Amino acid sequence: MEVKLWKKPKNCIIIEGFPGFGLVGTIASEFLVEHLKTEQIGKILFNDMPAMIAIHESRIVEPLGIFYNKEYNIVILHAIIAASHYEWEMADTIARIASDLQAKEIISLEGVGSGEDSEGGRVFYHSGNEKSVKAFEKAGIGALKEGIIIGVTGAVLLRIEKTPVSCLFAETHSNLPDSKAAAKLIEALDKYLGMDLDYKPLMEQAQKFEEKLKTILQKSQEAQDISENLYL
Repeated sequence: MEVKLWKKPKNCIIIEGFPGFGLVGTIASEFLVEHLKTEQIGKILFNDMPAMIAIHESRIVEPLGIFYNKEYNIVILHAIIAASHYEWEMADTIARIASDLQAKEIISLEGVGSGEDSEGGRVFYHSGNEKSVKAFEKAGIGALKEGIIIGVTGAVLLRIEKTPVSCLFAETHSNLPDSKAAAKLIEALDKYLGMDLDYKPLMEQAQKFEEKLKTILQKSQEAQDISENLYL
C-alpha cells in the first residue's frame, strides 16, 4: 500500500472509520470531515482497489482519504471502500502513518451488534491504555465486556503496539447504514476528547449523511459490476 501525505502534523490523534457493521465508522468519520474545518492532506492507494472514483456535489470523494483538523490536531482516515482481504496490510499502513506523524493515539470508530435484550443506542469503549480508560470512564462511557471484532479494527487492535489504540463501538441492529448509531459515536467521541462539538445538529443531519453515503456506495457497486462484466 502507498501512502501519500502532503502535510505531516505531529503529535496528533488519528481517528479512523472503515465500512463495517451498520457503516457507522464511515458515517461517523464523514460527520467529522464535513462538520469540522478539515483539509485533505493525503490518501492511501493500493493496486487492488477497484478502478473507480466517486463524485459528489462536483467533488471527488477519495476511497481512502486522509483529512486534518488543525484546531483539535486530529487526523481523520475516512474510508468508503472496505479493505476486505487487506485488513492486516491496512493495519500496518495505519501503524506507519501513526509512526510518521508521531501520533498520540489511534481511535477506531466501529459498530457492534446489539443483543436481543437491548434497545440499542449504547456506546462502549475498549482500550489497553490506562490513561484512556480513565478518560472514557470519566466521560460516562462503559467498557465493552463481550464482543467479536473483525475487519480493520480487529487487525489494528492485534497488530499495532507502539501507538496507543482505543475503540468506540456503537450498538446497531442492522448491517444497513445506521446513521443514528453513528451520531451516538460522535457524541461519545466529543465527550472523550472534550472538543465541545455541537453534535445535536449532526443528529438532525444524520439522515442526510446516510443518504449521501448510500448513494455513493450504490454507484460504486454499480460501477464495479459494470467493470467486471466488461471482462466476462
